[in-house]
Amino acid sequence: MKLLLYTLLFLNFFQSSIAQPPSFIGDSLDRYIQKGMTDWQIPGLAISIVKDGKVVYSKGFGERNMATHAPVTEHTLFMIASNSKLFTGTAIAQLEYNKLLSLNDKITRYFPDFKMYDSLITKQVTIRDMLSHRVGTKTFQGDFTFWNGKIGRREIMQKMRLLQPTGLFRQDFGYCNSCYLTAGEIIPVVTGKPWEVYVYDSLLMPLGMKNTHTLVTGMNQRPNAAKPYTTAFTGKITELPYDQVDNLGPAGSMVSSVHDLSKWLIMQLDSGHYEGKRMLPWNVIQKTRDINIALSSRKNANSSSHFTGYGLGLFMTDYLGKQVFWHTGGAFGFVSNTCLVPEEKLGIVILTNNDNQSFFEILRYQILDAYLGAAFVDKHLSAYKHFRDTENAKLSRINALDKRVQQMSEPSLPLTAYLGKYMHPLYGNITITKDNRDLMIQFEGHRQLSARLQYMDDDEWRLSYSNAAFGIFKVKFLTHQQKVESIDIPVNDFLEYDPYTFRKQ
Repeated sequence: MKLLLYTLLFLNFFQSSIAQPPSFIGDSLDRYIQKGMTDWQIPGLAISIVKDGKVVYSKGFGERNMATHAPVTEHTLFMIASNSKLFTGTAIAQLEYNKLLSLNDKITRYFPDFKMYDSLITKQVTIRDMLSHRVGTKTFQGDFTFWNGKIGRREIMQKMRLLQPTGLFRQDFGYCNSCYLTAGEIIPVVTGKPWEVYVYDSLLMPLGMKNTHTLVTGMNQRPNAAKPYTTAFTGKITELPYDQVDNLGPAGSMVSSVHDLSKWLIMQLDSGHYEGKRMLPWNVIQKTRDINIALSSRKNANSSSHFTGYGLGLFMTDYLGKQVFWHTGGAFGFVSNTCLVPEEKLGIVILTNNDNQSFFEILRYQILDAYLGAAFVDKHLSAYKHFRDTENAKLSRINALDKRVQQMSEPSLPLTAYLGKYMHPLYGNITITKDNRDLMIQFEGHRQLSARLQYMDDDEWRLSYSNAAFGIFKVKFLTHQQKVESIDIPVNDFLEYDPYTFRKQ
Protein backbone atom coordinates (compact mmCIF):
# COMPACT_ATOMS: atom_id res chain seq x y z
CA MET A 1 0.00 0.00 0.00
CA LYS A 2 2.80 2.39 0.90
CA LEU A 3 4.62 1.46 -2.32
CA LEU A 4 1.52 2.27 -4.33
CA LEU A 5 1.17 5.60 -2.53
CA TYR A 6 4.80 6.51 -3.13
CA THR A 7 4.47 5.48 -6.77
CA LEU A 8 1.44 7.67 -7.22
CA LEU A 9 3.14 10.60 -5.52
CA PHE A 10 6.21 10.16 -7.72
CA LEU A 11 4.14 9.92 -10.88
CA ASN A 12 2.21 13.05 -9.94
CA PHE A 13 5.46 14.90 -9.27
CA PHE A 14 7.08 13.60 -12.45
CA GLN A 15 4.11 14.50 -14.60
CA SER A 16 3.92 18.01 -13.15
CA SER A 17 7.67 18.54 -13.52
CA ILE A 18 7.61 17.73 -17.24
CA ALA A 19 4.23 19.34 -17.93
CA GLN A 20 4.31 21.17 -21.23
CA PRO A 21 2.25 24.22 -22.18
CA PRO A 22 -0.77 23.62 -24.42
CA SER A 23 0.08 23.26 -28.10
CA PHE A 24 -1.58 26.59 -28.93
CA ILE A 25 0.86 28.37 -26.60
CA GLY A 26 3.92 26.58 -27.90
CA ASP A 27 3.07 26.38 -31.59
CA SER A 28 0.63 29.13 -32.53
CA LEU A 29 0.55 31.98 -30.03
CA ASP A 30 3.14 34.18 -31.72
CA ARG A 31 1.39 33.99 -35.08
CA TYR A 32 -2.00 34.52 -33.46
CA ILE A 33 -0.78 37.70 -31.76
CA GLN A 34 0.86 39.05 -34.90
CA LYS A 35 -2.30 38.43 -36.94
CA GLY A 36 -4.48 40.09 -34.33
CA MET A 37 -2.21 43.12 -34.08
CA THR A 38 -2.30 43.58 -37.85
CA ASP A 39 -6.10 43.32 -38.09
CA TRP A 40 -6.82 45.56 -35.10
CA GLN A 41 -4.03 48.04 -35.98
CA ILE A 42 -2.22 47.65 -32.67
CA PRO A 43 1.27 49.20 -32.85
CA GLY A 44 2.65 47.40 -29.81
CA LEU A 45 1.74 44.60 -27.39
CA ALA A 46 3.51 42.97 -24.46
CA ILE A 47 2.41 39.79 -22.74
CA SER A 48 3.51 37.53 -19.90
CA ILE A 49 2.06 34.20 -18.81
CA VAL A 50 2.94 32.74 -15.42
CA LYS A 51 2.25 29.12 -14.53
CA ASP A 52 3.13 27.13 -11.45
CA GLY A 53 5.15 29.96 -9.97
CA LYS A 54 7.26 30.66 -13.05
CA VAL A 55 7.15 32.96 -16.07
CA VAL A 56 6.60 30.56 -18.98
CA TYR A 57 6.06 33.13 -21.74
CA SER A 58 7.07 36.79 -21.85
CA LYS A 59 7.44 38.79 -25.04
CA GLY A 60 7.01 42.13 -26.70
CA PHE A 61 5.57 42.54 -30.18
CA GLY A 62 5.50 45.48 -32.57
CA GLU A 63 6.51 49.05 -31.88
CA ARG A 64 6.32 51.24 -28.80
CA ASN A 65 6.99 54.31 -30.96
CA MET A 66 5.84 54.35 -34.57
CA ALA A 67 7.96 57.39 -35.40
CA THR A 68 11.24 55.82 -34.29
CA HIS A 69 10.17 52.17 -34.81
CA ALA A 70 11.49 51.39 -31.33
CA PRO A 71 10.38 47.85 -30.46
CA VAL A 72 8.24 46.67 -27.56
CA THR A 73 10.01 44.41 -25.08
CA GLU A 74 8.90 42.74 -21.87
CA HIS A 75 10.31 45.80 -20.07
CA THR A 76 8.39 48.41 -22.11
CA LEU A 77 6.28 50.74 -19.98
CA PHE A 78 2.55 51.13 -20.55
CA MET A 79 -0.10 52.99 -18.60
CA ILE A 80 -2.02 50.22 -16.82
CA ALA A 81 -4.90 52.55 -15.83
CA SER A 82 -7.52 50.68 -13.79
CA ASN A 83 -5.23 47.74 -13.19
CA SER A 84 -3.94 50.15 -10.53
CA LYS A 85 -7.12 49.47 -8.54
CA LEU A 86 -6.00 46.10 -7.20
CA PHE A 87 -2.90 47.77 -5.76
CA THR A 88 -5.16 50.27 -4.00
CA GLY A 89 -7.54 47.58 -2.78
CA THR A 90 -4.63 45.45 -1.56
CA ALA A 91 -3.01 48.38 0.24
CA ILE A 92 -6.23 49.14 2.10
CA ALA A 93 -6.82 45.46 2.93
CA GLN A 94 -3.27 45.43 4.29
CA LEU A 95 -4.02 48.45 6.47
CA GLU A 96 -7.12 46.72 7.79
CA TYR A 97 -5.05 43.63 8.61
CA ASN A 98 -2.67 45.90 10.52
CA LYS A 99 -5.67 47.36 12.38
CA LEU A 100 -5.14 50.90 11.11
CA LEU A 101 -8.62 51.04 9.61
CA SER A 102 -11.68 48.92 8.83
CA LEU A 103 -13.26 48.47 5.43
CA ASN A 104 -16.56 49.18 7.15
CA ASP A 105 -15.42 52.56 8.45
CA LYS A 106 -17.56 55.47 7.29
CA ILE A 107 -15.84 57.88 4.90
CA THR A 108 -16.94 60.74 7.15
CA ARG A 109 -14.79 59.29 9.94
CA TYR A 110 -11.77 60.44 7.95
CA PHE A 111 -13.32 63.35 6.06
CA PRO A 112 -16.08 64.91 8.21
CA ASP A 113 -17.05 67.41 5.49
CA PHE A 114 -17.38 64.74 2.78
CA LYS A 115 -20.79 64.68 1.10
CA MET A 116 -22.56 62.74 -1.58
CA TYR A 117 -25.67 63.78 -3.48
CA ASP A 118 -27.95 61.93 -1.07
CA SER A 119 -27.50 62.86 2.60
CA LEU A 120 -28.50 59.34 3.71
CA ILE A 121 -25.74 57.84 1.57
CA THR A 122 -23.29 60.38 2.98
CA LYS A 123 -23.99 59.08 6.49
CA GLN A 124 -23.65 55.41 5.53
CA VAL A 125 -21.04 55.14 2.77
CA THR A 126 -17.96 53.13 3.77
CA ILE A 127 -14.50 52.40 2.43
CA ARG A 128 -15.81 49.03 1.24
CA ASP A 129 -18.62 50.71 -0.69
CA MET A 130 -16.16 52.99 -2.46
CA LEU A 131 -13.83 50.13 -3.41
CA SER A 132 -16.73 48.00 -4.68
CA HIS A 133 -18.38 50.55 -7.02
CA ARG A 134 -21.69 50.22 -5.20
CA VAL A 135 -22.63 53.82 -4.30
CA GLY A 136 -25.35 54.09 -6.98
CA THR A 137 -23.63 56.34 -9.51
CA LYS A 138 -23.60 55.48 -13.19
CA THR A 139 -20.50 53.88 -14.70
CA PHE A 140 -17.89 56.57 -15.53
CA GLN A 141 -20.14 59.30 -14.11
CA GLY A 142 -18.11 62.48 -13.67
CA ASP A 143 -15.06 61.26 -15.56
CA PHE A 144 -15.28 63.89 -18.30
CA THR A 145 -14.69 66.42 -15.52
CA PHE A 146 -12.09 64.45 -13.58
CA TRP A 147 -10.02 62.63 -16.23
CA ASN A 148 -7.17 64.85 -17.47
CA GLY A 149 -8.80 67.62 -15.45
CA LYS A 150 -7.00 70.47 -13.72
CA ILE A 151 -8.62 69.92 -10.35
CA GLY A 152 -6.83 68.08 -7.55
CA ARG A 153 -7.84 65.07 -5.48
CA ARG A 154 -9.64 66.89 -2.67
CA GLU A 155 -11.62 69.01 -5.15
CA ILE A 156 -12.70 65.85 -6.96
CA MET A 157 -13.92 64.50 -3.63
CA GLN A 158 -15.84 67.74 -3.03
CA LYS A 159 -17.48 67.50 -6.45
CA MET A 160 -18.80 64.01 -5.72
CA ARG A 161 -21.74 65.67 -3.95
CA LEU A 162 -22.90 66.75 -7.43
CA LEU A 163 -23.05 63.19 -8.82
CA GLN A 164 -26.75 62.33 -8.74
CA PRO A 165 -27.14 58.54 -8.43
CA THR A 166 -28.91 56.67 -11.20
CA GLY A 167 -29.02 53.39 -9.25
CA LEU A 168 -29.58 52.12 -5.74
CA PHE A 169 -26.98 52.33 -2.99
CA ARG A 170 -25.31 48.96 -2.30
CA GLN A 171 -27.53 47.28 -4.88
CA ASP A 172 -26.49 48.58 -8.30
CA PHE A 173 -22.96 48.44 -9.70
CA GLY A 174 -21.62 51.62 -11.27
CA TYR A 175 -17.92 51.78 -12.07
CA CYS A 176 -16.64 54.83 -10.17
CA ASN A 177 -13.12 56.24 -10.48
CA SER A 178 -13.75 59.09 -8.05
CA CYS A 179 -14.83 56.50 -5.46
CA TYR A 180 -11.44 54.79 -5.72
CA LEU A 181 -9.72 58.13 -5.37
CA THR A 182 -11.72 58.83 -2.20
CA ALA A 183 -10.84 55.47 -0.65
CA GLY A 184 -7.19 55.90 -1.61
CA GLU A 185 -7.03 59.31 0.02
CA ILE A 186 -7.66 57.63 3.39
CA ILE A 187 -4.20 56.05 3.13
CA PRO A 188 -2.31 59.28 3.89
CA VAL A 189 -4.69 60.01 6.75
CA VAL A 190 -3.81 56.76 8.55
CA THR A 191 -0.17 56.30 7.43
CA GLY A 192 1.15 59.80 6.89
CA LYS A 193 2.27 58.76 3.39
CA PRO A 194 0.57 59.76 0.12
CA TRP A 195 -1.11 56.89 -1.73
CA GLU A 196 1.62 56.81 -4.35
CA VAL A 197 4.38 56.56 -1.74
CA TYR A 198 2.63 53.96 0.42
CA VAL A 199 1.90 51.66 -2.54
CA TYR A 200 5.47 52.03 -3.78
CA ASP A 201 7.01 51.31 -0.38
CA SER A 202 4.71 48.53 0.82
CA LEU A 203 3.87 46.66 -2.40
CA LEU A 204 6.24 47.49 -5.27
CA MET A 205 9.64 47.60 -3.57
CA PRO A 206 9.28 44.31 -1.63
CA LEU A 207 8.55 42.57 -4.95
CA GLY A 208 11.43 44.26 -6.75
CA MET A 209 9.08 46.03 -9.16
CA LYS A 210 11.70 48.70 -9.81
CA ASN A 211 10.36 49.61 -13.25
CA THR A 212 6.84 50.35 -12.00
CA HIS A 213 5.71 53.89 -11.22
CA THR A 214 2.68 54.97 -9.25
CA LEU A 215 2.24 58.27 -11.13
CA VAL A 216 2.07 59.09 -14.84
CA THR A 217 4.06 62.32 -14.50
CA GLY A 218 7.31 62.12 -16.43
CA MET A 219 6.31 59.14 -18.57
CA ASN A 220 7.34 60.95 -21.74
CA GLN A 221 10.87 61.17 -20.29
CA ARG A 222 11.13 57.54 -19.21
CA PRO A 223 13.22 55.19 -21.36
CA ASN A 224 11.38 52.35 -23.09
CA ALA A 225 7.93 53.93 -22.63
CA ALA A 226 5.22 53.13 -25.19
CA LYS A 227 3.48 55.98 -26.99
CA PRO A 228 -0.35 56.04 -26.88
CA TYR A 229 -2.36 55.59 -30.10
CA THR A 230 -5.96 55.32 -31.24
CA THR A 231 -7.91 54.55 -34.40
CA ALA A 232 -11.21 55.81 -32.99
CA PHE A 233 -13.24 58.25 -35.13
CA THR A 234 -10.78 58.18 -38.06
CA GLY A 235 -9.89 54.54 -38.71
CA LYS A 236 -6.23 55.60 -38.90
CA ILE A 237 -3.56 55.16 -36.25
CA THR A 238 -3.19 58.51 -34.51
CA GLU A 239 -0.69 59.35 -31.78
CA LEU A 240 -2.19 60.87 -28.63
CA PRO A 241 -0.77 62.89 -25.75
CA TYR A 242 -0.24 60.99 -22.51
CA ASP A 243 -3.19 61.26 -20.15
CA GLN A 244 -2.44 63.27 -17.03
CA VAL A 245 -4.43 61.47 -14.34
CA ASP A 246 -2.33 61.70 -11.20
CA ASN A 247 -5.28 63.55 -9.65
CA LEU A 248 -7.13 60.20 -9.84
CA GLY A 249 -4.04 58.24 -8.78
CA PRO A 250 -5.61 55.43 -6.69
CA ALA A 251 -8.05 54.76 -9.54
CA GLY A 252 -5.59 54.51 -12.40
CA SER A 253 -2.29 56.41 -12.59
CA MET A 254 0.19 53.51 -12.49
CA VAL A 255 2.73 52.69 -15.20
CA SER A 256 4.35 49.27 -15.51
CA SER A 257 5.70 46.49 -17.72
CA VAL A 258 4.74 42.84 -18.15
CA HIS A 259 8.10 41.87 -16.62
CA ASP A 260 7.24 43.68 -13.38
CA LEU A 261 3.57 42.71 -13.35
CA SER A 262 4.47 39.02 -13.69
CA LYS A 263 6.01 39.31 -10.21
CA TRP A 264 2.73 40.74 -8.92
CA LEU A 265 0.85 37.81 -10.48
CA ILE A 266 3.20 35.18 -9.09
CA MET A 267 2.81 36.63 -5.58
CA GLN A 268 -0.98 36.72 -5.97
CA LEU A 269 -1.04 33.09 -7.11
CA ASP A 270 1.22 31.90 -4.28
CA SER A 271 -1.02 33.23 -1.50
CA GLY A 272 1.19 36.24 -0.85
CA HIS A 273 4.62 34.58 -1.26
CA TYR A 274 7.35 35.51 -3.73
CA GLU A 275 10.68 33.71 -4.09
CA GLY A 276 10.07 31.85 -0.86
CA LYS A 277 9.32 34.96 1.19
CA ARG A 278 5.96 36.09 2.49
CA MET A 279 5.09 39.49 1.03
CA LEU A 280 1.48 39.72 2.19
CA PRO A 281 -0.67 37.71 4.61
CA TRP A 282 -3.11 35.38 2.88
CA ASN A 283 -5.97 37.18 4.64
CA VAL A 284 -5.07 40.36 2.75
CA ILE A 285 -5.11 38.58 -0.63
CA GLN A 286 -8.37 36.82 0.22
CA LYS A 287 -10.03 40.07 1.28
CA THR A 288 -9.58 41.52 -2.21
CA ARG A 289 -11.27 38.43 -3.72
CA ASP A 290 -14.41 38.41 -1.57
CA ILE A 291 -17.48 39.40 -3.58
CA ASN A 292 -18.86 42.69 -2.32
CA ILE A 293 -21.41 43.21 -5.10
CA ALA A 294 -22.85 40.87 -7.72
CA LEU A 295 -22.97 42.11 -11.31
CA SER A 296 -24.76 39.15 -12.84
CA SER A 297 -26.06 35.68 -12.00
CA ARG A 298 -27.05 33.56 -15.00
CA LYS A 299 -28.54 30.10 -14.70
CA ASN A 300 -27.76 29.04 -18.25
CA ALA A 301 -26.38 25.57 -18.78
CA ASN A 302 -24.84 26.65 -22.11
CA SER A 303 -22.98 29.62 -20.67
CA SER A 304 -19.26 29.34 -19.94
CA SER A 305 -19.81 31.78 -17.07
CA HIS A 306 -22.65 31.86 -14.57
CA PHE A 307 -21.82 34.69 -12.19
CA THR A 308 -19.78 37.90 -12.12
CA GLY A 309 -18.91 39.90 -9.03
CA TYR A 310 -16.52 42.57 -7.80
CA GLY A 311 -14.22 42.58 -4.80
CA LEU A 312 -11.55 45.18 -4.01
CA GLY A 313 -10.05 46.00 -7.39
CA LEU A 314 -10.94 42.64 -8.95
CA PHE A 315 -13.75 41.24 -11.04
CA MET A 316 -14.46 37.56 -10.52
CA THR A 317 -16.38 34.93 -12.43
CA ASP A 318 -16.48 31.23 -13.20
CA TYR A 319 -15.13 30.19 -16.59
CA LEU A 320 -15.00 26.63 -17.86
CA GLY A 321 -15.45 25.38 -14.32
CA LYS A 322 -12.66 27.48 -12.78
CA GLN A 323 -12.79 30.64 -10.71
CA VAL A 324 -11.19 33.52 -12.57
CA PHE A 325 -10.17 36.92 -11.22
CA TRP A 326 -9.37 39.75 -13.59
CA HIS A 327 -9.35 43.46 -14.26
CA THR A 328 -8.99 45.61 -17.32
CA GLY A 329 -7.48 49.06 -17.65
CA GLY A 330 -8.15 51.80 -20.16
CA ALA A 331 -6.47 55.17 -20.65
CA PHE A 332 -6.50 57.06 -23.93
CA GLY A 333 -4.06 55.15 -26.12
CA PHE A 334 -3.71 52.15 -23.80
CA VAL A 335 -5.84 49.13 -22.86
CA SER A 336 -4.64 46.25 -20.70
CA ASN A 337 -5.72 43.33 -18.58
CA THR A 338 -4.48 41.12 -15.81
CA CYS A 339 -5.96 37.72 -15.00
CA LEU A 340 -5.58 35.09 -12.27
CA VAL A 341 -6.78 31.47 -12.18
CA PRO A 342 -5.59 30.30 -8.75
CA GLU A 343 -6.76 26.68 -9.17
CA GLU A 344 -4.48 26.37 -12.19
CA LYS A 345 -1.71 28.61 -10.78
CA LEU A 346 -2.12 30.55 -14.01
CA GLY A 347 -1.71 34.28 -14.53
CA ILE A 348 -1.86 36.46 -17.66
CA VAL A 349 -0.99 40.11 -18.24
CA ILE A 350 -1.45 41.86 -21.60
CA LEU A 351 -0.53 45.50 -22.26
CA THR A 352 -1.23 47.34 -25.53
CA ASN A 353 -0.94 50.85 -26.97
CA ASN A 354 -4.10 51.22 -29.08
CA ASP A 355 -7.27 51.93 -27.10
CA ASN A 356 -9.75 51.19 -29.91
CA GLN A 357 -9.67 47.38 -29.97
CA SER A 358 -10.87 44.28 -28.16
CA PHE A 359 -8.00 42.00 -29.11
CA PHE A 360 -6.37 42.42 -25.69
CA GLU A 361 -9.41 40.68 -24.16
CA ILE A 362 -9.87 38.13 -26.96
CA LEU A 363 -6.26 37.07 -26.52
CA ARG A 364 -6.79 36.53 -22.79
CA TYR A 365 -9.77 34.24 -23.39
CA GLN A 366 -7.92 32.35 -26.13
CA ILE A 367 -5.11 31.64 -23.67
CA LEU A 368 -7.57 30.65 -20.95
CA ASP A 369 -9.23 28.21 -23.37
CA ALA A 370 -5.86 26.64 -24.15
CA TYR A 371 -4.87 26.12 -20.51
CA LEU A 372 -8.34 25.04 -19.36
CA GLY A 373 -8.66 22.39 -22.04
CA ALA A 374 -11.36 23.88 -24.27
CA ALA A 375 -11.46 22.94 -27.93
CA PHE A 376 -9.82 25.62 -30.07
CA VAL A 377 -12.25 28.12 -31.54
CA ASP A 378 -10.73 31.24 -33.08
CA LYS A 379 -12.39 33.98 -31.03
CA HIS A 380 -10.65 36.66 -33.05
CA LEU A 381 -12.50 35.99 -36.31
CA SER A 382 -16.07 36.69 -35.24
CA ALA A 383 -15.08 39.51 -32.87
CA TYR A 384 -13.02 41.28 -35.51
CA LYS A 385 -15.80 41.04 -38.11
CA HIS A 386 -18.26 42.61 -35.68
CA PHE A 387 -15.73 45.33 -34.78
CA ARG A 388 -14.99 46.08 -38.44
CA ASP A 389 -18.67 46.35 -39.33
CA THR A 390 -19.34 48.62 -36.34
CA GLU A 391 -16.33 50.82 -37.09
CA ASN A 392 -17.27 51.15 -40.76
CA ALA A 393 -20.75 52.30 -39.76
CA LYS A 394 -19.25 54.88 -37.37
CA LEU A 395 -16.84 56.16 -40.01
CA SER A 396 -19.69 56.47 -42.51
CA ARG A 397 -21.61 58.66 -40.07
CA ILE A 398 -18.55 60.84 -39.45
CA ASN A 399 -17.89 61.17 -43.20
CA ALA A 400 -21.49 62.28 -43.64
CA LEU A 401 -20.86 65.07 -41.13
CA ASP A 402 -17.84 66.19 -43.13
CA LYS A 403 -19.90 66.41 -46.32
CA ARG A 404 -22.51 68.53 -44.58
CA VAL A 405 -19.79 70.95 -43.42
CA GLN A 406 -18.55 71.28 -46.98
CA GLN A 407 -21.94 72.61 -48.10
CA MET A 408 -20.95 75.94 -46.49
CA SER A 409 -24.44 76.67 -45.14
CA GLU A 410 -25.08 79.54 -42.73
CA PRO A 411 -26.51 79.15 -39.20
CA SER A 412 -29.89 80.66 -38.37
CA LEU A 413 -28.32 83.15 -35.93
CA PRO A 414 -25.24 85.33 -36.39
CA LEU A 415 -22.06 83.80 -34.97
CA THR A 416 -21.92 86.49 -32.30
CA ALA A 417 -25.11 85.06 -30.76
CA TYR A 418 -23.26 81.88 -29.78
CA LEU A 419 -20.22 83.52 -28.19
CA GLY A 420 -19.57 83.72 -24.47
CA LYS A 421 -19.25 81.61 -21.33
CA TYR A 422 -21.30 78.47 -20.67
CA MET A 423 -21.48 76.62 -17.36
CA HIS A 424 -22.13 73.09 -16.16
CA PRO A 425 -22.53 72.65 -12.37
CA LEU A 426 -20.08 69.74 -12.17
CA TYR A 427 -17.58 70.67 -14.88
CA GLY A 428 -17.49 74.43 -14.55
CA ASN A 429 -17.02 76.81 -17.48
CA ILE A 430 -16.34 76.60 -21.17
CA THR A 431 -15.83 79.61 -23.42
CA ILE A 432 -16.99 79.81 -27.03
CA THR A 433 -15.18 82.19 -29.37
CA LYS A 434 -15.24 82.89 -33.12
CA ASP A 435 -12.64 81.61 -35.60
CA ASN A 436 -13.52 82.80 -39.13
CA ARG A 437 -16.61 80.76 -40.11
CA ASP A 438 -16.22 78.38 -37.15
CA LEU A 439 -16.66 78.49 -33.40
CA MET A 440 -14.02 77.37 -30.90
CA ILE A 441 -14.66 75.89 -27.45
CA GLN A 442 -12.06 76.23 -24.71
CA PHE A 443 -12.56 73.76 -21.86
CA GLU A 444 -11.40 75.65 -18.79
CA GLY A 445 -11.35 72.56 -16.58
CA HIS A 446 -8.82 70.74 -18.78
CA ARG A 447 -5.24 71.19 -19.81
CA GLN A 448 -5.00 72.32 -23.42
CA LEU A 449 -8.35 70.87 -24.51
CA SER A 450 -10.41 72.66 -27.13
CA ALA A 451 -12.98 71.76 -29.78
CA ARG A 452 -13.96 73.20 -33.13
CA LEU A 453 -17.61 73.72 -34.08
CA GLN A 454 -18.29 73.77 -37.82
CA TYR A 455 -21.79 74.53 -39.01
CA MET A 456 -23.54 71.90 -41.12
CA ASP A 457 -27.28 72.57 -41.60
CA ASP A 458 -30.60 72.32 -39.74
CA ASP A 459 -29.00 74.14 -36.78
CA GLU A 460 -26.52 71.29 -36.28
CA TRP A 461 -22.77 71.62 -35.90
CA ARG A 462 -19.85 69.23 -36.30
CA LEU A 463 -17.84 69.12 -33.05
CA SER A 464 -14.24 67.85 -33.21
CA TYR A 465 -11.92 67.86 -30.20
CA SER A 466 -8.28 68.93 -30.33
CA ASN A 467 -7.42 65.62 -28.65
CA ALA A 468 -8.53 63.05 -31.23
CA ALA A 469 -9.46 60.49 -28.57
CA PHE A 470 -12.29 62.69 -27.25
CA GLY A 471 -14.20 62.27 -30.51
CA ILE A 472 -16.22 63.81 -33.33
CA PHE A 473 -19.96 64.44 -32.90
CA LYS A 474 -22.91 66.43 -34.15
CA VAL A 475 -24.30 68.94 -31.65
CA LYS A 476 -27.06 71.51 -31.51
CA PHE A 477 -27.59 74.71 -29.54
CA LEU A 478 -30.88 75.07 -27.69
CA THR A 479 -32.39 78.46 -28.52
CA HIS A 480 -35.47 80.37 -27.41
CA GLN A 481 -36.79 83.50 -29.08
CA GLN A 482 -33.61 83.92 -31.12
CA LYS A 483 -31.38 83.62 -28.06
CA VAL A 484 -28.96 80.80 -27.30
CA GLU A 485 -29.71 79.05 -24.01
CA SER A 486 -27.47 75.97 -23.89
CA ILE A 487 -25.56 73.28 -25.73
CA ASP A 488 -25.20 69.56 -25.00
CA ILE A 489 -21.56 68.46 -25.28
CA PRO A 490 -20.92 64.71 -25.76
CA VAL A 491 -17.60 62.94 -25.38
CA ASN A 492 -16.19 59.55 -26.36
CA ASP A 493 -18.08 56.98 -24.25
CA PHE A 494 -14.68 55.46 -23.50
CA LEU A 495 -14.61 58.39 -21.04
CA GLU A 496 -18.24 59.11 -20.08
CA TYR A 497 -21.58 58.00 -21.47
CA ASP A 498 -23.85 61.02 -21.02
CA PRO A 499 -23.44 64.49 -22.59
CA TYR A 500 -23.04 67.56 -20.40
CA THR A 501 -25.55 70.41 -20.75
CA PHE A 502 -23.68 73.70 -20.63
CA ARG A 503 -25.93 76.76 -20.09
CA LYS A 504 -25.06 80.14 -21.51
CA GLN A 505 -24.24 82.74 -18.86
